[in-house]
Amino acid sequence: MASELWPLLQGLFDRPVAARTLLDRIPLPLALVSAERRVVFLNQAACALTAMSRERALNLPCRYVFRCSLCTVGCPLDVVDKSPSAAVAPVAREADIVNADRARIPVRVTCGALTGADGSRVGYFETLEDLRLFRPSEARPEWPQGFGDMLGHSPEMERVFRLLPGIAQTDSSVLVTGETGTGKDLLAEAVHNASNRAKGPFVKVNCGALPESLLESELFGHQKGAFTGASENKPGRFRLAHNGTLFLTEVGDLPLPLQVKLLTFLDDKIIHPLGSTRGVHVDVRIIAATHRDLRGMVREGRFREDLLYRLNVVRFHLPPLRERGDDVALFLAHYLKVYAGMFGKRLSGFTPAAEQVLLRHAYPGNVRELRNIVEYCVNVCQDTHVDLPHLPRYLLEEGGEAHAEARGGRPARGTASADGRAEVPRAVSPATPVGDASGRPPGVGEATWTEAAGTGAMGAVGAGAEGTWADAERRLIMEALVRARGRRGAAAAELGWARTTLWRKMRQHGLDQ
Repeated sequence: MASELWPLLQGLFDRPVAARTLLDRIPLPLALVSAERRVVFLNQAACALTAMSRERALNLPCRYVFRCSLCTVGCPLDVVDKSPSAAVAPVAREADIVNADRARIPVRVTCGALTGADGSRVGYFETLEDLRLFRPSEARPEWPQGFGDMLGHSPEMERVFRLLPGIAQTDSSVLVTGETGTGKDLLAEAVHNASNRAKGPFVKVNCGALPESLLESELFGHQKGAFTGASENKPGRFRLAHNGTLFLTEVGDLPLPLQVKLLTFLDDKIIHPLGSTRGVHVDVRIIAATHRDLRGMVREGRFREDLLYRLNVVRFHLPPLRERGDDVALFLAHYLKVYAGMFGKRLSGFTPAAEQVLLRHAYPGNVRELRNIVEYCVNVCQDTHVDLPHLPRYLLEEGGEAHAEARGGRPARGTASADGRAEVPRAVSPATPVGDASGRPPGVGEATWTEAAGTGAMGAVGAGAEGTWADAERRLIMEALVRARGRRGAAAAELGWARTTLWRKMRQHGLDQ
């Protein structure tokens, strides 16, 4: 088949319409790539596999179109290039690609050279055989709601994910803004990993972690004898990041004198190490991040306006977690799965009561705080579901009224399970008690009913030091029994517990009478 297809591929540009029609009829995904490794053509099967239209893929680097796992660790095209003969047999490798829908797909990639009439190499062909057809168990999603290590399906994050791959292919400076803990570091790494510099170093510098006297040497390096204690040459982070990316986090903390040196580098790509009379050319892309209001700092004279313009060529703003809606449930499920696997525990999810509290928390520390909360929960949980006693104390004590609403049935933003899916929460509808003249349901003791009717289930939680986890759990059980009209099976289902777990906890709290 290759011998028959080869002349047609060579004549592709002589008879483009006929050739494209023929290539579109081939069921195997096929791409033609220029010598510069930019996509010239995708047949219809390749468009379906990559979830990308032919028009959108045209002239894009092939590593962006396919996002192949081999791109950074051993591209098959490199093997083809090293061959002295264009007639060498095509190179085949198994790998994963991530398509435009962010689905990870196992494929067998086959690459070969395309030659012109004079025998010179003019490009390449690539075929991608979908291995899901042969190994269905290997068809798995690559975070369908995110990009790389970043998660989210809120409109703001979808915009970031949509713009990121294209921006990554340029060398323009990028400024990432957002509150502490929103994932600015992850975004910087995602830009680097999706760029043509992915094989180069990714060097991170926290501009607020070192005093000015040390920061200049750390960034730009120094010569031996430049100052007391400089016993040898030091290259500096700029030179260590050569041919890669330099990530300046907390760039708002950069002192004004160093802002001038950074601006000089952005203008001419030359750094001047301490103690050196000669500049050094460095090929580095700059990504900066800050949680500060740089425009406000410009007005106050604490940040150079011209540097802001040079850094702010492309700006990504990461919203706080409290503004990202159902992303909270997505993160809860993701980190529960991560830490349960890390600690060797079998956790199925959160109970409705615990989940309501977690979904309504404002997360001032954003994703970093949420991650730490889930890690704590997994550490202390010995059951199959994370429950209220497994939550950090401050979550239960930060507001009794809000938690009472959580138990009263107000719909939450979404629920999280350990399999990573966001689900619609089950609203808890208080039932009208039936029973004796006091309204006490059958099966609920008089003392229990009197105490439950006098206070909401979470009343003790908001009481500060007087409330305890035991008090909160006891009142939750009492209110659930009241709403279930004494039916322990229904109360256990509402609380997300097994009947035996409810019975054990009732005995612990003296509610079994």
